[in-house]
Amino acid sequence: MSVYTPAEVVEETGFSIDTLRYYEKIGLLERVGRNAAGQRRFSQEDLGWLGTVRCLRDTGMPIAQMLRFAELVRAGDHTIPDRIKLLEEHDQQVQGQIQNLAARQQYIKNKISYYRSVL
Repeated sequence: MSVYTPAEVVEETGFSIDTLRYYEKIGLLERVGRNAAGQRRFSQEDLGWLGTVRCLRDTGMPIAQMLRFAELVRAGDHTIPDRIKLLEEHDQQVQGQIQNLAARQQYIKNKISYYRSVL
């Protein structure tokens, strides 16, 4: 079983050490294993979970929703329908963000076109 130091996890995930500690403190990340000297050692499973957290965070999911998702995952497979519902709702929000950004981008392109036309 591979184990990773906090520095390696920071490099792999882009999360800061403080963020990793915070996620562990609030329960978003399950208690991280420690070596004999008491230093944190992350598992491959921890890295996989942090990849999920990174995706949800980067797409704007609030921490409270991420905590709910983590709770559902840890509760077992009988919560899969609830997980699907939560992710579908988030997906709809992400789609709205994409549409909003596309509209803003079109506005910017129109401005560029206008400025080029007056040159």
